[in-house]
Order: sequence, then C-alpha cells, then structure tokens
Amino acid sequence: MTTGNDNLEWKEVHVDHVCQDEWIDFRRCDYKLPNGEIIGPVYNYSKHSFSIVVATDENGDFICVRQYRHGIDEITTEFPAGAIEYKEKSDVPYITFDNILSTEEEAFDAAKRELQEETGYVSDNWKHLMTIPANATLSNSFVHIYAATDCHKVSEQELDESEFLYVKRLSEEELLKRMNGGDFKQSLHVLAYYLFKNTP
Repeated sequence: MTTGNDNLEWKEVHVDHVCQDEWIDFRRCDYKLPNGEIIGPVYNYSKHSFSIVVATDENGDFICVRQYRHGIDEITTEFPAGAIEYKEKSDVPYITFDNILSTEEEAFDAAKRELQEETGYVSDNWKHLMTIPANATLSNSFVHIYAATDCHKVSEQELDESEFLYVKRLSEEELLKRMNGGDFKQSLHVLAYYLFKNTP
C-alpha cells in the first residue's frame, strides 16, 4: 500500500528481546507503519558481523573449507570466513543492535586472522571487494568481503574447540561445478566469487 509520499519508514514502538546472549539478539517488535497502523509481531535479530575471504594460492586455485552447516543439515564447501569480535569494544557481555557493527580495520583484521586460523595460509595481496548488509530484511549484521591472492601456507590450522573443518583447494572449473548444483551453497560466498571475478 502506498501513502502518496516518500515516507516509507517504519517506527519501532515496542521491542522484546526474546533471546539476547553472546551469540544473538533476537527481537520481537511492534512497528508503526507510514499510514499510522501498528503491525506486529515482527521478528529481527543482530549477530556478529563477519568477513569472507576469496583466497587463491600461487597457482590460482581457490582455497576453500569443508564444514557442517546445521541450517540445512549438510556439509558444504565455502570460502574461509569468520565473525568479527565485539567484546573488546562493548561494555556488555552480550550482542546488541550497535556493538556488532565494525570498522573496515576490524573486519580486515578478522579476515586475515580467519584465513590463517582456518587454512594455515597468509597473503601479502589483499583487496576489499564489498561491505553490505548480510540480510537486510531480518538483520542489521554486515558482511565484509575480501580477496587474498598469491596465498602461501605458513602454519597448520588453529581451530576453535567447536570448529571441525578441513581445507580443500579447487580449480575454478571445480568451484563452478560445486556452485551449480553442488555443495557450494552459501549465497554470500557465491556473491563473493562473482565480486572477485568482476572487480577491477
């Protein structure tokens, strides 16, 4: 429904934090619509913003990881990625709407850290490809996408206790096969590949 002007913004009039801990702030909200009506419940959430790294080695192969994703109950292949820590800059020990927003410096530090921890690879050639909301309909978290080329291995993996993944190097042909009907199913990682291919 249109209101005949440019006032499209919803105004939050009530919020319940259904779950708020170190992993998520899941909210049930009521909003006032541009025509004055109240709509609710409307659900949204905040989670850590995160970085994705499209990494290639000195031969041009893509450095990927294989791991289980409980959302679809499948093992997927994807690019190295990881959350940007908020605790050092926050005065509360839980996720809020604001403390998951990160600077590019913080996101870049996370990208470099996650690449080495998940794969053992590092790079001296980095490029920022895009920063964009990860799911603008439901969340205010951002994804920061980087390219790292000419990567070389300097260490073994340094995984968290809950991380179970292994490294898989893929040619571009094999990567595209996995994207088109295979196990490369993370939509933002597919976006990252096409940004990598089409960003000068």
